Amino acid sequence: MINRRFVLTGLASLAGVGILPRTTQAQTTSGIINAVEFGLTPGGPDDQTIKLNALLTKASSSGQQIFLPPGAYIVSGLQFPAYVNLLGVSGKSRLLFGGKSGLIRANGSDHIQLNGLVIDGDGRPLGDSVRGLFEASNVAHLVLDDCQIVGARKNAVDLFKCGGRIEGTRISGASDAAIFAADSTGLEITGNEIHDCGNGGILVQRYEQGRDGTIVTSNRISKTKADAGGTGQNGNAVNIFRANNVVVSNNVINDSAFTAIRGNSASNLQITGNNCSASGETAIYSEFAFEGAVIANNLVDGAANGISMVNFDSGGRLGTCSGNLVRNLSTKGPYPGAFGIGISVEADISVTGNVVENAPLYGIQLGWGAYMRNVIATGNIVRTSGEGIYVSVVEGVGSAIISDNIIQDSRNGGIVGHSWSDVTVKDLTQKSAQIYPNLAVERNIVN
Repeated sequence: MINRRFVLTGLASLAGVGILPRTTQAQTTSGIINAVEFGLTPGGPDDQTIKLNALLTKASSSGQQIFLPPGAYIVSGLQFPAYVNLLGVSGKSRLLFGGKSGLIRANGSDHIQLNGLVIDGDGRPLGDSVRGLFEASNVAHLVLDDCQIVGARKNAVDLFKCGGRIEGTRISGASDAAIFAADSTGLEITGNEIHDCGNGGILVQRYEQGRDGTIVTSNRISKTKADAGGTGQNGNAVNIFRANNVVVSNNVINDSAFTAIRGNSASNLQITGNNCSASGETAIYSEFAFEGAVIANNLVDGAANGISMVNFDSGGRLGTCSGNLVRNLSTKGPYPGAFGIGISVEADISVTGNVVENAPLYGIQLGWGAYMRNVIATGNIVRTSGEGIYVSVVEGVGSAIISDNIIQDSRNGGIVGHSWSDVTVKDLTQKSAQIYPNLAVERNIVN
């Protein structure tokens, strides 16, 4: 039986307060079609899929907007035509999943625009071939604005080769990701509220690595879980995979099972101005086969590791890490490993002007074993860490400059040379640094 908690009655009273238009002719003249005038019933107990699909087709051919008055409309298998402009009353006009396969699907549409709608999966299972509650592919211009999407048993929004924007929308309770966007064609995801999703928040990916250009900005994302398990493929608030030229900026992220912002094989990635707290693993990641990453002016408070730009062994290289504040890290992570590191980098990266406090293992880690080349750590402040700065001194590694840093209250050494996890040189600020011609260690203050 369908969940009737949203069934509303009283159409006469709605008309009395002016919510329902008086005549179909008036609506046709103004370019707006009132769904009630074409047989749909807000709060009606029966499935209204056939009527709404027919109305969508009619409005598409004439280029008109459809208005859905407040109430719940039980539907399944809506197939959006080439043009859709669907308007509801924010928080009141509800498309309620009737339980047959999927709720909304669009393929090859020119323009899809939804405003002020509640898209409600009601916690019902979706069909095996359905990827998300709202599923769109090859849509030239998609707009979700001031909508609410709840109760999705898979992804809430699943997009493939779509452009447009998702803005001011509230998504909660998705079993998988809130937004999954693959091979996008100029997508902006901005100003949304995402909460309590089972395996991810916003996932931007490409099936083959290449230019993407998606912008993810000014979203609030909280309580991202990793119900499907793994060691990082799930549980990330924002995950960029194989998608180049992506911007992730000014988001407020809290309580991610793994990473607040994770870039995997994503080149020319910008991660700037984000506020990340209570991350279960590394708060901000640029990893594996990336070339070019800017991580700047972010705040990380509470994580297993702070910021990592690593995997030179897989081609990860080239970037800057500057102006970040990283604090209150933990040696406990979601799986066995080395945790408690403020900032770690490996190849062709400048680490400048950061402040790291309370990193129990290393404040800043330069390289890992044989994997270090052309790294700079200058003008940073490291306080109350295990070691201030770790630098690899394995034979054959590349160059490093460590200069003009302030390191205070590091329990196990200020600037320490390592062979993998083993300590080789306890204090590189002394003459022992001279035996490593690839290192320049100067003008640091350690106290």
